[in-house]
Parts: sequence; structure tokens; C-alpha cells
Amino acid sequence: MAAAVAVLAAAGVAAWLLISRSTVDVSETGPPSAPAFRLAPEKEVFARYAGSATCKDCHPQAYEAWRKSHHGLAERAVDPQLDQAAFDPPHTIKHGTQTSEARRDGDQFHITTAGLGGHQMNFTPDRVIGESPLRQFLIPTSGGRWQTMELAFDPAKRDWFDIFGNEDRQPGEWGHWTGRGMNWNQMCASCHNTRVRKNYQPATDTYRTTMAEQTVSCESCHGPMGDHVGWQKKYPGKSNDPTARKLSRDQMLDACGACHARRGELTGDFQPGDAFLDHFTLSIPDESDLFYPDGQVRDEDYEFTSFHSSKMHTAGVRCVDCHEPHSSKTLIEGNLLCLRCHGPPLPPSVKIDPIAHSFHKEGTPGSHCVDCHMPQTTYMQRHARRDHGFTIPDPLLTKQHNIPNACNRCHADKSVDWAIEAVERWYGPRMNRPTRTRAQWIAAARAGAPNAHSNLLRLLTDEKIPLWRASAANLLRPWASDPVVSGALARVARDTNALVRSMAARSLGSTAPQLDAGARAALQALLIDSTRAVRVEAAWGLRATLDTNSLAGSELLHSMELNRDQPAGLLQVGQWLSDRGDAAGALQTFQKAVEWDGGSAPLRQTLAVALSTAGRAAEAVKELEAACKLAPRDANLRFNLALGLNEAGRVPEATRALEQTVELDPQFSRAWYNLGLAYQARQDTERALRTLLRAESISPNFPDAPFARATILARLGRNNEAIAAARRALEISPGHSAATALLNSLTRGPGL
Repeated sequence: MAAAVAVLAAAGVAAWLLISRSTVDVSETGPPSAPAFRLAPEKEVFARYAGSATCKDCHPQAYEAWRKSHHGLAERAVDPQLDQAAFDPPHTIKHGTQTSEARRDGDQFHITTAGLGGHQMNFTPDRVIGESPLRQFLIPTSGGRWQTMELAFDPAKRDWFDIFGNEDRQPGEWGHWTGRGMNWNQMCASCHNTRVRKNYQPATDTYRTTMAEQTVSCESCHGPMGDHVGWQKKYPGKSNDPTARKLSRDQMLDACGACHARRGELTGDFQPGDAFLDHFTLSIPDESDLFYPDGQVRDEDYEFTSFHSSKMHTAGVRCVDCHEPHSSKTLIEGNLLCLRCHGPPLPPSVKIDPIAHSFHKEGTPGSHCVDCHMPQTTYMQRHARRDHGFTIPDPLLTKQHNIPNACNRCHADKSVDWAIEAVERWYGPRMNRPTRTRAQWIAAARAGAPNAHSNLLRLLTDEKIPLWRASAANLLRPWASDPVVSGALARVARDTNALVRSMAARSLGSTAPQLDAGARAALQALLIDSTRAVRVEAAWGLRATLDTNSLAGSELLHSMELNRDQPAGLLQVGQWLSDRGDAAGALQTFQKAVEWDGGSAPLRQTLAVALSTAGRAAEAVKELEAACKLAPRDANLRFNLALGLNEAGRVPEATRALEQTVELDPQFSRAWYNLGLAYQARQDTERALRTLLRAESISPNFPDAPFARATILARLGRNNEAIAAARRALEISPGHSAATALLNSLTRGPGL
């Protein structure tokens, strides 16, 4: 019996460990002596640009359409005439608990609002970004920074408003207009101007941002045209210009995507003609709330991802098929635009009679294709944007997974059941289509449903749209240590689509630094992939032993250096240092990230782990308590707080935190398991057994729960029950050595 008790004690200790203190090979920790990747000098790059004014004489119509477009007015200097209405007469702006003022004082415009210290101050705007339906003003500050005002002016309504509505952001917060979340150099410059070099200086936390031309110029989309302008001047009127290059349809799409996408920067130096994934990572439907499970936009996601999720993109449709590229307006208004392909006689698209198909009277809301297939979401309080996923409204998904549908967006006074009945009456069995099944599978995986990975594995092989294969690969991260899943990801790492390969690399690397041989081999092969985003993902997965002098290694280092002016960038740098064996450097980096954004619960949790690693358990608990205050409904944070409290020796509080965890998430099997151990530690045996059974019922393939029951039952002398529980643990995990030892000790006992 002593053996059984010893096994229980060992299990209890293991269950409370906050992190794994494994060591890593740091044989390649030095900085690259000759990086394989570096940017060309900006002086050399900018010399290739001619400026938009040089296009006017030869391309007057295109130039005029562009000049008045949102692109042409994306960023400009404050103009006394264009901007007078925003300041004269004076405007008093009430937003949240604050009151601000915009006014004209002689030849200067002023905005009086709360500054970094929280006091009302006068600011003189220097530039304007955006045109309609809103304009935001830029304020120059110290260190080469421009900050983007959260107060915006609507030129049509001639009023001011706060783009964050009633959030009432305060000075000192990351997202306040004075904070890093509203820093123009990082957040706005690259998409509102041409060929921007951010030039962040980490040592001084300052910027020296430069650009080829202010605003989204002709060369933002066509690329540098200095050679073309020079040749045309030398040979006026001649054709066959050898310097002119025509972008392919996919290259044009990637040029649009460079700004019309929710993405992360890899190089900070995209130019038209380059592949999107050679310069960016793309945000896609994943476990977060960025997108809905059917691909509809939820957060401020722009158009690129949702368009890639659509059948339209897969069929070969591109931006210029619907939009005039210089004005950005649609080529034709109304349903006629869609009927260019979906009306007879053009093959092979589905032919649609809009009135018969929509069941709405012609000319009324609901009779337009875009009403149902491109629903609008309003961002920044005034900017309504259409979803480019061309999704099919499905009220059943609203009922099952809270995914919005266009029917109830319009008929807000009607119930979801009313909408379900209507679409079933109109379309019948056609509603039960593959897109519904896919959304249900994605939703189940996001919710952590048991065996949800089996459907994701089917999507990897059966799904025709590459973005959804990529989404499935990304969502398989929680199961990446499973040999079946790891093998499937290794196979899909050879997919013909680069986005799929990059997400396979991300999931394969999610178990780093403890990679199995198959995952390591697959990632090693991807280090020389033809696409930079894939190489960087693979490099990150192999970061513990990565050769930083390799192409992929230098590309990863460049991307981290590029993004280290934001807390999220520091988070990655800190993780890099940690996995390369520099625990002290990692801790210092995480502390800086929290200093920059103290309102981020995930950052505080990461800092807590680093503090725990350093043996500073009490400080780790303080960070976790702060994180739980910031995100009181986050069950995982509460669970980690329980682990931290236990490590700090505050066992009763740890038990209460576990109880709160399962109240927040009744399906959190690991929390039920730890709670069972906590009850047993205070000799509440029957309650411990019931709690462990609850954990086992939620996760029937988790062997530690029946094993823990077996140890408790053995201690109570209930040997037959203990033997059954130990055998159950071994059924789940035949290699469970502790369960084997316990079972052997029990079956060798008297009378057995």
C-alpha cells in the first residue's frame, strides 16, 4: 500500500507544475555575422520612384480618377480650405467621461483633449488620414512619432465623434490616442503612404520613418516608375517601352491585399509585383474571435481574407473584375455587376434570377445580391464595409453557434426561428450544404469539442478552397502532439498552396521546443520553402536550435526586429530568448511588454510564467491576479492563477480559484482533475472521487484522472475499484508506467 500512496504523491506534485523547466540546445545563439536577408538601402530604393505628378500628362483620365479617390486622399497635410469645417465654427466633443474641443485660432487648427498625462492640452494637427466617411488627424510627438487621434471628423455630417464609441479610453492605456496602439508609424503609415520604411530604433525607442511619396500614390499599386518616366521622356510617343511591366491578375490582388488585409509584417518593404506571403502573414479564421466560423468578418479584418475564403476567388475572380482600379468604385451599380457572370449566357457560373432567388420585391432591401451575400459591418462608428466572403445566409448557424445571418441583420425584429422557417420554406434541402457542415466543424474545433480534430483532418484533404485547408491546419494545433495529427500536418506541409504550408508549419512548431522527429523533419524541409512566410513559420518552430546565419534564420530575426516596437513583438522576442536559454533576458523583455501595455491579460500571464521560472512565485501570483481582473470571464487565466497560488503555498485560495474555473467553464477537464487532487489534499475524499469522475467523463481519453482515482481508492483499501481504475488508465495509455506500478502493487497484495 505504501507504493500506492507514493505514486499518488508524485501525481499530485506533477499536476501542480506551472511550467516545464526543460533545457534547450543553444549552440547557435550568436547574432548572424552575415545575414542572408537584409533590406536594400532606402536611398537606392526611393531613387527609383518618379512621383504621381509625372503620370498626369500621359494618363490624364486615370490620374484624375485617382486624385479624387480614397487612395489619392489617403494621407495629406492639413489644408486650411479642406479642413476648415472641422474647426470653424468651434466644435465641443463629448465622448465617454471626456470633453474635447476643435477650433480655429488664426491660421492654425487646434484640438484640446487629454494628453499622455491625463491633463487637457492643446494639440496642433499636422496631417490627415482618410477622407470619407471620416478623417483622423495626426499629431507629431517626440521621438519621431505621429499619433492618430481617436477623435474623427465626418465631412458629410460635419460632426466630430470618437471612433471607439463609448469605450472611453484613458491616457496611459495602450489603445488611447497617445498610446502605442494609435501610433501612426506602426499602425497607419505603411497603408496610407507609398513604400514606407518605419525605421524604428530599439535602443532609443524612437522612429525615423521615411517614404517614397505621401499618400497611396500611383506607384503604390504600379510599383516604382522612375525608369519608365525616364524612357518616355527620352523616346516620347514610342511604344514597346522595355521598362514597363504589366502585373498579373494575382500580383494585382496581392498589391491590394498588402493593405486590405488583417496581416502581420515580415519585411516592412512590400512592392507591387511581390507575392503577399513573401512580406506578410495572413490572419485567417482560427480559435480567436477575429472571424466567425463560416468566415464572416467579425473584428476589423478588411477584405482580403474573406475574399480568399470564397468560391469567387477560387473560381478566378479578382478585384479588378468588380472595381475600377483608379477610382476604386464598382464598375456597375446594383445586381447588374453580379449578373455579368451569374446571368445568361456566360459559362460556367451558376445562373441566377435575382427576384426569384431572393424572394424579395425588386428594388427593396433583400432584393440586391449584396444585401444577403455581402452584409455590411460598421467599423470606427461610421465606416460600413461589405464582407467579401460571399457567404450564404444560414440562420441555423446563428441558432447553433451565434454566427450572424443576413436575414436577421435586416429583420432585427424577427426571431432566428422565423428566419430558419423562411429559408427552409424557400430553399429546402439546399440549405444543408457543405459550407454549413464546414462552419459547424470549425465552430466545434474552436469550442474544443471532443474529437473535433477528426473533422479538421477531413478538411485538410477534402476541402477545395485553400484558405479553409489552411484554417484546418492552424486549428489542429491543440492536437499537434498526436502522431496521427502530426503525420497529417507533415503531409499537408507539402501542399501546393503556400498559405496551407505556412499554417501546417505553425501547427507543427506549436509543440516547440519538444518536437517529435516527424515534426522536426517536416519543419527542416520547410526552411528552404519558396515562400518567405513558410520559411519564417518553420524557423520559429525550430527556434531553439535554429542557425541564425541561414536564410530562414535571418528572415525570422528581421521580422522580430521589425515588430519589436509593440508589446506583441516583444512577446515574441521574449519567447525567443526563453527558448534559446536566456531566461533573464526573456523576463526583462516580458516586463517591458507589460510596461508598454499593462491592460493586456495575456502579457501579464506570460510574465507570470517567466517569474515562476525564476522562482519568484509571489510576484507571479500578483501578475496572474491582475490578469484575472482584466479578463474575469477567462477560465484559463483563472486556472493558471490556481496553479500559481498552489506554487506559492496558498492552497486554500488555489482550491477556490479552481472552483471558480469550473464555474466559468464546466467543460474544463484539466481544472476538474486538479480540483479533485486539491480536495484529496484536504482529505475530502468522496468529493475528490466525484470530481475526478467528472474530469474523466469530460475527457475520457485523459489517463491521469482514472489513475488519480486508483491511487485514492487504493489508499482507502477499496482495491477492486482501484484495480479497475488503474486498468482504465492503462487502456487509455498502455505505456503509463505509474499506473502499471500501482496495478502491480495491488495485484501482488494478500488475497489477490
